[in-house]
Amino acid sequence: MDATSRDLLVEIGTEELPPTILFRLSRAFAEGFTAQLAEQRISVGSIQSFVTPRRLALLASGVAVRQPDEEAVRRGPAISAAFDSDGRPTKAAEGFARSCGVAVYDLAREHSDKGEWLSYRHLSEGEATAALLPGMIERALGTLPIPKRMRWGESEAEFVRPVHWVCLVFGDSAVEGTVLGVPASKTTFGHRFHHPQGITVDIAGDYVDLLRNVGRVEPSFERRREMIVQQIAAIIDSREARVDIDSALLDEVTALVEWPTALVGTFDADFLAVPPEVLIETMQVNQKYFPVRSREGGLLPQFITVSNIDSKDPEQIVSGNERVIRPRFADAKFFWEQDLKQPLSARFARLSSMVFQEKLGTYAAKCERVARLGRSLAADLGEREELVERAARLSKCDLVTSMVYEFPGLQGIMGRYYAEAGGEDPSVCAAMEDQYLPRFAGDRLPGGACGRILALSDRLDTLVGIFAVGQRPTGTKDPFGLRRASIAVLRILIETPLELDLAQLLGRARDGFGEGLIGAETVDDVLSYTLDRLDGYYQDQGVPSDVVEAALATGDTTLSRLHRRILAVNGFRELPESVSLAAANKRIRNILLKSGTEDLRGYGPNEALFADAAERDLWRHMAVLQERLAPMIQGQDFAGVLATLAGLRDQVDAFFDQVLVMADDVDVRRNRLMLLYRLHGLFANVADISRLQAGVGTARD
Repeated sequence: MDATSRDLLVEIGTEELPPTILFRLSRAFAEGFTAQLAEQRISVGSIQSFVTPRRLALLASGVAVRQPDEEAVRRGPAISAAFDSDGRPTKAAEGFARSCGVAVYDLAREHSDKGEWLSYRHLSEGEATAALLPGMIERALGTLPIPKRMRWGESEAEFVRPVHWVCLVFGDSAVEGTVLGVPASKTTFGHRFHHPQGITVDIAGDYVDLLRNVGRVEPSFERRREMIVQQIAAIIDSREARVDIDSALLDEVTALVEWPTALVGTFDADFLAVPPEVLIETMQVNQKYFPVRSREGGLLPQFITVSNIDSKDPEQIVSGNERVIRPRFADAKFFWEQDLKQPLSARFARLSSMVFQEKLGTYAAKCERVARLGRSLAADLGEREELVERAARLSKCDLVTSMVYEFPGLQGIMGRYYAEAGGEDPSVCAAMEDQYLPRFAGDRLPGGACGRILALSDRLDTLVGIFAVGQRPTGTKDPFGLRRASIAVLRILIETPLELDLAQLLGRARDGFGEGLIGAETVDDVLSYTLDRLDGYYQDQGVPSDVVEAALATGDTTLSRLHRRILAVNGFRELPESVSLAAANKRIRNILLKSGTEDLRGYGPNEALFADAAERDLWRHMAVLQERLAPMIQGQDFAGVLATLAGLRDQVDAFFDQVLVMADDVDVRRNRLMLLYRLHGLFANVADISRLQAGVGTARD
């Protein structure tokens, strides 16, 4: 570090910050402050982010002590307007000089192709970084993604939580000023219990060591996270057990503590009679505990809690947590036992008073629509229609159970348990949970045929119905989860795979709402919306957008088949022939669009009208390949079709090099258009490869 740059510490001390957005706030603060440095032309080496429940902090190295000097140029009047015919300054020149604080003859002259004019150049000295910091920090904090800001005390400042201290140290100097109404100083504070006293940070670079060694605070989110993982691992290794650490829960717990200490507690084994998902939901959602399993995977009557204090008497902390979890488990056991007193099917009547959507009716009506659609899909797929109908009628009955009312995240899961307890067919029981799969990106698909059909039917009904009442997703608002629903439909159809036409499925879903209730345009809107999700779906798999566009241009809405087209085009894209053939197809498409194709359909070129060897050669090779392509097209071997057509590159290149398509002779011209129409049609059996972007494939030597 030289005399022109220093380390900089920025710490905003607050009341406990919201744990679910803690990491996002930290990252946004770093990005916002980096943007402020750039805007103020202050150079910086690197920036480290630190965040705990009570602080947002940045430690920047190599921060310039002042802005660079900047030469400013002011442009004045043109020379012709600045001086009269005798060379004396005009009022325009004198006014400009006066505004610059100099004499007219101290002004410079600038020249360009557009003329000559007066100008004033002066060196603007850069401001000291320390003087700019409070304002820069406030502006960076003002850009944080905070849904609702609050005020405290008599201050007019607003932030996500009240600010209690601001620690600003530049090198070894305190930075004067206020941030959000709080005076800056060189004082930070350690752990609320272990070291509540102030800690003086004399040198910015000492911040992290001071907090760790004196304040008993681990400021690094990543290091705190790793500490928790290691502590859990140490506990589990000694107990011949395992813990499935949920990533979101781990992040939330990390955001709740400054000095993590993992402890293990127990609960009454009698509670294991309750479905394990209920106990896990209670532990993770309500108490932020990590459930413990046996090596074989069964839930054990143990949990791991992460304390924010390294207690001298940890048993007291464990005992307190055990007392807290006991009544929650007792409630869950009560709900379970009460719900089992009547079969799941007995609850269907209550769905008639439970509104799905005001204009679309109740959940009972939705179940009837889904049952109707499900039966038709079962018939298409050769599955048992009566089982799908039964699953559809029971699918939402668990929504009116005490357990799901208390734990909404268990919908479907509890439906499976209650269906099993009621003696329903195993495929119906599995469908209760499968209907909600996949719940999120990367989640598993429904495992059984009954569940797949129910999952599809339910989402198709929701998509069509909600679009029809004008509540399609806008911006960040998607109350009915239509984005997730559409992606789930894509995944089930593609990855299962199911040979079902999405356009037809949506039409059947529309018919379930009654004659004339939903227009045909709704189906088109939902189809377009769902197909638009394909681009993101395939980009996640490394497939470029132009490949998806090329396959979609065929109009194929049987997604399992469309998937094979996309894979074939993606493979073709890597062939050396693809560059030339994609360009040729683009040229053919443009020619055909301009000339029209109505009178070319159903006809082939007349060999007697071929006037050039290149067109005869192309037609001959097309005829040979067409015989080879027929079984491939029949068998939907799209990759084989394109690989075979790649063999036409030399003939296609020669055709466009040697043949004038738009010949003066009308018959010759029409004959050549027929040839190109047929050639384009061969590729169109798979995709419109003219939509592939330039630069694909590998150039030929």
